[in-house]
Amino acid sequence: MKAFLAAAAVGVLSGMGVGGGTLLMIYLTVFAKTSQPEAQGINLVYFLPTSAASLVLHIKNRLVDARAFAFAAPAGMLAAAAAGFAANSMDPEVLRTVFGAVLVCAGLWQIFGKRPCNSEGKKI
Repeated sequence: MKAFLAAAAVGVLSGMGVGGGTLLMIYLTVFAKTSQPEAQGINLVYFLPTSAASLVLHIKNRLVDARAFAFAAPAGMLAAAAAGFAANSMDPEVLRTVFGAVLVCAGLWQIFGKRPCNSEGKKI
């Protein structure tokens, strides 16, 4: 039941724009005590159908730049494969530490980074 409630909360938060995969990784590794490689696999299974559905909706709403997609999709797949091989060769504790450091840096960037402005010059 705890896992179901956590999954529901992650789904709701990711629907609101919060990084659902990040939240799921934190839940799986910290609270569910899942190993890092197993958590990555579960996160991938979570990500594939949700990202496919999002892509379909974005294409339908004409929010996808086809030229950018044609470059970004293969580059992203290659980078993901390379990162997966690198992660599998790392000690899980090192991987956990690197993941935590990336989260802290991303959080600091979100807090202290420069905010974009709208067409009227007001910060978003």
